[in-house]
Amino acid sequence: MATTPYGSSSPAPDTSNGDRESQSAFGLLRRLTDELATLLRQELSLAAAEVARSMRTLLAGAASIAVGGAVLYAGILALLAAAVLGLATVLHPWLAALVIGAAVTVIGIVLVTIGIRSLDPSTLKPSRTTESLRRDKDVITRRQP
Repeated sequence: MATTPYGSSSPAPDTSNGDRESQSAFGLLRRLTDELATLLRQELSLAAAEVARSMRTLLAGAASIAVGGAVLYAGILALLAAAVLGLATVLHPWLAALVIGAAVTVIGIVLVTIGIRSLDPSTLKPSRTTESLRRDKDVITRRQP
């Protein structure tokens, strides 16, 4: 009795001379189903890993958008303060507030743009899983890639 990788006990295939021809059809079929089950589990693990990576990218993009939005909001507030100072007086303090407000606004726009680019749907596609499944299908149907 041999233990399969899945924890159950099964009779060991007849491999006394190490030759595949010596195995019974049932043994070969059992081996095929075990290997296909292992392959399916590995493909599911790969897909799960790619989805997790995509979710991390999505969350990082969302965080960048949130931070960029907050910085953009601060920039708008500074621009409003500059407009108030500019209307209140014609002296140089309003120019300083205008420059700082514009700089903060540009930083916010850059952060939001980076976040939006990281949310591109093409970066979320599980490409390695797709390619691996295509190769598995080709092997099973005995086609060359």
